[in-house]
Amino acid sequence: MLARGDAGAAEGLWLRAEQQSGGRGRLGRQWLSPLGNLYCSTLVRLQADDPPAHLLAFVAGLAVLDTALSILPQCGARLKWPNDVHVDGAKLAGILLERRRDVVVVGIGLNVALAPEIPGRTVTCLRDQGAMAQIDAAAVIELLAERFAARLLQWRATPPATLLEVWCAAAHKPGEAMAVQRGPDDRIDGVFDGLSSDGALRLRLADGRVETVSAGDVHLVG
Repeated sequence: MLARGDAGAAEGLWLRAEQQSGGRGRLGRQWLSPLGNLYCSTLVRLQADDPPAHLLAFVAGLAVLDTALSILPQCGARLKWPNDVHVDGAKLAGILLERRRDVVVVGIGLNVALAPEIPGRTVTCLRDQGAMAQIDAAAVIELLAERFAARLLQWRATPPATLLEVWCAAAHKPGEAMAVQRGPDDRIDGVFDGLSSDGALRLRLADGRVETVSAGDVHLVG
């Protein structure tokens, strides 16, 4: 997709892979890609008056959540900072953004038919949550493209603070216990205290101090 962006591809293009031989997640992790799940990317061309590009992670998260809830309205899917969608703590989807000049490629992996076994992580898929067999990756990307376009329009038409408020309403509850792993030997525990104006996670510690986290892995506690 980055190559297509360099060649002048228009915003709104989507690519879908049946499988991936080198799927990547955040922090360079491997993204397991069995046949049956959705692996796709779309392209956004940044304009001079656009909001901050990193907020596209929240746009994508909301679009994926919208898609999951349109298929399974009662599944209870929620957003997890910075870019996951989960159901009762089990990961349903992940998002990875890459930028080259004025092009941002939004990569999305959504478990449709299978929940890969990942050591140390709980994973789910739409099928396990009750989706019908005809809901396959090809059908899901059609829903996702529509919802991403709508959320992209919202990103451009509303103040960043409004987008973050919408995201928070669909994510962690204030006061929810969580731990953030910022490095191999750097873990902090606290409760969710919302997002800062730039989308960083606010974690209230036991002593009342608020730690602002710009990067890290969030683990919900309890």
